[in-house]
Formats: sequence, C-alpha cells, structure tokens
Amino acid sequence: MDMWLGYLQLILEGAIVTIKLTVYGCAFALVVAFVAGLGRLSRYAVVRFLAGTYVEFFRGTSIFVQLFWAYYVLPLMGVTLTEMQAGVLALGLNVGAYGAEVVRGAVRAVGREQREACIALNLTRGQAMRHVILPQAVVVMLPTFGNNAIELLKATAIVSLISLADMTFQAQVVRSQTGNTAIPFLTILVLYFAMATVISGLVGLLERRMARGLDGVRA
Repeated sequence: MDMWLGYLQLILEGAIVTIKLTVYGCAFALVVAFVAGLGRLSRYAVVRFLAGTYVEFFRGTSIFVQLFWAYYVLPLMGVTLTEMQAGVLALGLNVGAYGAEVVRGAVRAVGREQREACIALNLTRGQAMRHVILPQAVVVMLPTFGNNAIELLKATAIVSLISLADMTFQAQVVRSQTGNTAIPFLTILVLYFAMATVISGLVGLLERRMARGLDGVRA
C-alpha cells in the first residue's frame, strides 16, 4: 500500500506539471489567437499574409514535429529552451493557430447593424473593435475556446517525449517500475477527465456571465 501511495504521489506531481503546461499554454495560445485572428482581418495585405501563413503552417504540420523543433532544433540556432518552455511554445503556437480562426469567424459574425452603428457614432476602427465588436464576438468565441483548451490539455501528453515529467511521463515511470499498466493509466485517465470537466465548467460559467452582460446591447 505504501508503495502505491508513493507512486500516486509521483503521478500527482506530474499532474501539477500538466496543469502548469495547460495554464501557460492556454494563456499564450489566447494571445496568439487574438493577434493572428485580428491580423487576418487587417486592412493591410502584408499583415493578412503573415497571419494567414502562420495559421496555415501550424495547422498543417504535426505538433510532434513542432515540439521537436522547439526543443532540439532551436538550440542549433542559438535559442535554448527548457522542457517547459518548449512545451508551452509548441502547444501555444499550435492551438493558437486554431484559435485565430475562431477569432476571425466570431468577429465576422457580429451583425452588420453593429458596424453601421459604430460608423454613425463616428467611432474609429479601433474604438469600434474594442468597445462594440469584440465584447460581442468574445461570447461567440468562448465555447470553441473551451474546446481548444481541452484539446491543449490532452495534447500536453506529448511533452513526455522530451522527458518533461508530466502525468503521462510519470505513469510510464510507474508502469516500468511495477509492471502494472492498468492502475497508473487509469489514474491519469481520471485526472485528465477531471481537469477537462473543470475547464468546461469555468468556460460555461464565464460564457453565461458575459452573455448576461450583453443582453442589453443585443436588445
């Protein structure tokens, strides 16, 4: 029993690493998504081109290869990252590319009458985006952002390939030391599900609160 408690503690330590990766990766992906998503809507062709190239590249290549580039290839170019930094970079850039399309679609989904009202009020493009369009678009983005966050959580398992001691890595350690596969992987299965449930709940709560705040605007 004491032995299994020790192994459980090992997996829980890995869970902390997974949570950190998820939080940092989601924060980075969110920033990237807004920058690239709004970039794809820019009036400047070069900005649209750069944003579009980023989105298509990171959606069209494997996250495994992106992670290996971040951890093994960038040092050859003079940029050395820790396992955590490489994981956050790869996860954030990959999920951020999908998030950018969410941002672009949500902004375009805001009704034409809202844009016309901004023009009538003599708001600049930046003011209209910040005060009128984005607050409404964010509510549309939230459900998909929640899905993206859960996908990022599940994708954190790839960092075990660069020996970062996340839950999956620790489960593999327990399996190799005990010869038991079912218990450690059942444990992380439950932990992943619990974390995903927390993310879904938080996003749902945020979505309801923001939707209530915009009821007057939509009316």
